[in-house]
Amino acid sequence: MNKLTWFYFPARLAWRQLIFDRSKLVAAICGVLFACVLVFMQLGFKDSLYASAASAPVKLNGDLFLMHKQSEAMWRPIQFKRSELMRVLGNPAVADAYPLYLGLAPLKNINTQVKRTLMVYGFDPDSLIFNVDEIKNRREELRLKDTVLFDEYSRPEFGPMRSLLEAGRNVTEINDYKVNVVGLFRLGVSFAADGNMMTSDLNFMRIFPKRNLGEIDIGVIKLHPGAPVQQVKAELRSQLNEFVNIFSYEELLKYEKDYWANTAPIGFIFGFGTVMGWVVGLVIVYQILFTDIANHRNEFATLKAMGYEHGYFVRLVFASAFFLAVLGFIPGYVLSLGLYHLAESQMYMPMPMLWSKIITVFLFILSMCVMAGLLAIRKLKDANPADMF
Repeated sequence: MNKLTWFYFPARLAWRQLIFDRSKLVAAICGVLFACVLVFMQLGFKDSLYASAASAPVKLNGDLFLMHKQSEAMWRPIQFKRSELMRVLGNPAVADAYPLYLGLAPLKNINTQVKRTLMVYGFDPDSLIFNVDEIKNRREELRLKDTVLFDEYSRPEFGPMRSLLEAGRNVTEINDYKVNVVGLFRLGVSFAADGNMMTSDLNFMRIFPKRNLGEIDIGVIKLHPGAPVQQVKAELRSQLNEFVNIFSYEELLKYEKDYWANTAPIGFIFGFGTVMGWVVGLVIVYQILFTDIANHRNEFATLKAMGYEHGYFVRLVFASAFFLAVLGFIPGYVLSLGLYHLAESQMYMPMPMLWSKIITVFLFILSMCVMAGLLAIRKLKDANPADMF
C-alpha cells in the first residue's frame, strides 16, 4: 500500500462521515471558528500592546539610554540626577547626552472643556532626540514660551485638533496651565496614555511646576559614528552609580515590552485568554469526534471484523480533526480580519494581520483538533467485533 492510499481511504471515509450529519458538522465548525477568532483577537491585542508600548522608544534617536533601576517602564519613570547623565560626557566615544522629561497630565478639550490625561514629553529642541520629522521641523516654535505639539494619532476625545488649528483655535490648558498648540506630529496612543504632547524642557517645567531641570526621567546618549555600542556601554556601566540602568536601543525596546508581558497584569490576561480559547475549542471538537465514534461503533466493529487494523481508524479520526481545523480556520480568519479593522478604528492602535500570526494560529488550531482526536481515539477500543454477536 503506497503512502497516498495509506491516508486517502480513511480521509475519504472521515469526510463522508462529517458531511453525513450537516447540523453536527456546522456545530463543530462553529466551535473551531470560535476558538480561532478568540485566539486571533488575543494575539492581536497582545501584539497591539507591544507595538504601542514601543511606539515612543522606537522613535528615540539615541544609541544608549539611562533610566533609574526602579523605573518599571518609560511611562512610570523614577527621576535621577541630571549630573549622572553629564558624567557620560567624559567618555571619548560619547558625542552628546540629553535629558528627557516625562509626565502624565490632563489636557482640556478646546470644544467640550472636558479633561483627559495624556503623556507630556519635555526635551531640548536642539537635541533632535526624537526621530520624527514633524518635531524636527517645529524646533523654532518649541523654543517659544508656552508652546506645544499635539499627537495627531491621539484618541478623538481630545478634540479635532487639526480642524481647530486650521480655524485658529489653538489655546488650551494642560495641567491647568495655558499653552498654545503650534503644530501636530504622529506617534500613537498606548495602553499607558491616550495621547501624547511634545514641548521644550523649559515649557515642561512650567506645566509641571514641582519638577526641576536637575531631576530627569531618561538620559539619551549619542555616540560618535562607528563607536562600539556594547563596549562603550560596559565602560559607562563602570563609571555610573549602581542605581542607574543603561540600555542599548534594542534593550530599551525589549525592556518596555517585557514590562507589559511579565509585570503588568494585562499581558497575563491576553495569554490566559489564548489558552482558554484553545481549551474551549478542544472540548467542542472532542465532543463531536467522540459522539461520531460512539454513533458508528457497530460500523467500526464490522470493519475490524473484516480485517481493518486499528491504525486505519486512528488515521480516520485524525483526518476528521484535520478537516475540522481547516473548515473552522478559514471563516475564523475572515471574521478576525474584519474584527481587526474594527478594533483598530476604536482603539487607535495598530493590529496587523501578519503571515507569521496566520500560520501560528492555524498550527494552534490544528494542534487543538489533533489533541481532541487523541482523546477521542480511546472510544475506538469499545468497537469490539465480539459485541456484534
